[in-house]
Amino acid sequence: MQNFIFISPNFPELYYKFVKSLKNVGFRVLGIGDAPYDELPPSLKEDLSEYYCVYGNMEDVERVAEAVRYFENKYGHIDYLESNNEYWLEHDAILRKRFNISTGLYPKDMEHIKLKSKMKECFLSAGAKVAKYQLVTTYEHAKQFVNEVNYPVFVKPDNGVGANLSFKINNDEELKDFIDKYAYETQFIMEQFIDGELISFDGICDEEGRVLLCFNEHFPVPVAIVVDEDLDDYYYATLNMPNEFRQLGERVVKAFNIKKRCFHIEFFRLKEDDPKLGKKGDVFGLECNMRPPGGDTPDLLSIAMDDSFYDAYASVMMFDKLDRPIKEKTYLSVSVARKDRFHYIHTHEEILNKYKERIVEYGRYKKSIALAMGDAYYFAKFEDDEVDKALEFAHFVQFKSL
Repeated sequence: MQNFIFISPNFPELYYKFVKSLKNVGFRVLGIGDAPYDELPPSLKEDLSEYYCVYGNMEDVERVAEAVRYFENKYGHIDYLESNNEYWLEHDAILRKRFNISTGLYPKDMEHIKLKSKMKECFLSAGAKVAKYQLVTTYEHAKQFVNEVNYPVFVKPDNGVGANLSFKINNDEELKDFIDKYAYETQFIMEQFIDGELISFDGICDEEGRVLLCFNEHFPVPVAIVVDEDLDDYYYATLNMPNEFRQLGERVVKAFNIKKRCFHIEFFRLKEDDPKLGKKGDVFGLECNMRPPGGDTPDLLSIAMDDSFYDAYASVMMFDKLDRPIKEKTYLSVSVARKDRFHYIHTHEEILNKYKERIVEYGRYKKSIALAMGDAYYFAKFEDDEVDKALEFAHFVQFKSL
């Protein structure tokens, strides 16, 4: 029996579904986390063969290594070690190398996986355009870059997770304020601002880097802007996409040397012609994440494929292929969120009554992701060509009083 160590299987909360699917295809799934065993969800307890709690500090890689060593001594060689979580990618890589686990990324792979400035090289090698950029050092250095590309510009940590410490900067005053408050905390990258729709190429690839399952997600309001400006979030996913975009995504997967894992690759598509960037519809590579899309999005992908994204992942891990064909009938799935502090026109009951045939799931996000995602959410499905109806649904849910 193959041994699969799942790092932090209880966070995000829905990751118990990965564990269940991995167990169902025949893995012995072993969990390592910092939550006491008694606090784990019942389903996770049932599907894990054993759980090791690293009390105190999961960031201490030596403490986690003790847990891996314990499992190795008890069950034999570890075949997989994964967290599927951006936060732990570097630790995962260190542990794989130390325990000779060959099914995943090693520390030598991390530079172009974690540094957004290095990701540009991979996008370019795949034939994707990228925005001009510069690593931030001083105000004078940053101002030289601004003089070249003009305001606004966008800054974020070169090695960062999610939308944390990401800012749109519109003028000299905001630039000075950013430099004074943040620029010396970590290395930031400053990019030419792209007024485009954020889209992503998400999926799972095999050992040869062949894309076996892929989705096109659309984020009308980028997550960084949702967080920075405290806006409502909504986005949608579909398996249907232009062939040109699919081919670009597949080339990028190859360029990043992604093998036998989930990926979430972000792009911007220009909304209008821009004399400095290109024509309306041009696509620019933004960043690549070597894990599933964040939050509860794997559930949204399952709705779009009318099947289990978690089962697909487990199948590729065990068999290096999908164990069943992708269904011919797929959907456009949409996630719409609301924030408790806003007053919305339509009540929860009105939403359920109007869209009862469309809504698949609804609930509340955990506080840990509510800042980016919102407090309450609705998942609904539409036909693949019903983008307008999906957006009408989003507008109905989020319609506010003045």
